[in-house]
Amino acid sequence: MAKLICFGNASLNGYINDDRGKFDFSEPDEEVHQFVNDTLRNVGTHLYGRRNYETMMAWETDPDLANISPITRDFAQIWAGADKVVYSTTLPAVQTKKTSLERNFDAEAVRKMLASSPRDMLIAGPTLAAHAFRAGLVDEVHVMLVPIIVPAGTRFLPDDVRLELQLISERRFTNGTVYLRYRAKR
Repeated sequence: MAKLICFGNASLNGYINDDRGKFDFSEPDEEVHQFVNDTLRNVGTHLYGRRNYETMMAWETDPDLANISPITRDFAQIWAGADKVVYSTTLPAVQTKKTSLERNFDAEAVRKMLASSPRDMLIAGPTLAAHAFRAGLVDEVHVMLVPIIVPAGTRFLPDDVRLELQLISERRFTNGTVYLRYRAKR
């Protein structure tokens, strides 16, 4: 059975963006970007909320973004090659290939997807991921901790969930970013 992986970048104090909604502090350098590419290469399906999808879809819809470097081109190919499910009550339609739109998060439907998927699945975005955490669906948490403290913002992890985790790997990068990979203890 596939694993559901919550993956994201966060400031040292746990925010995915700052008090103005900006997340430019987490833009990866080449070393980090290559690691992210290699990590996501094995993921078959990405689950997104509307805002996260609208940010990420540029990897398929903006050719200039993919052409910045060989690493960004590789990421764009990885992203476009994955299946994507977007959960939104307000998005009129999806604009990328291999993408479906669901109006509501259905934990049982995600369980069925996990049971039938030959490859791991990624869930990104704290609002959507909170539903999966509450339903007991998240198997692993992968976080790229960026060496910055920002005022306020959106929390990477939900405040109303208790889940014990076991550290299974970590990596330090030359820019100070630290990757932490945890397995949920069940």
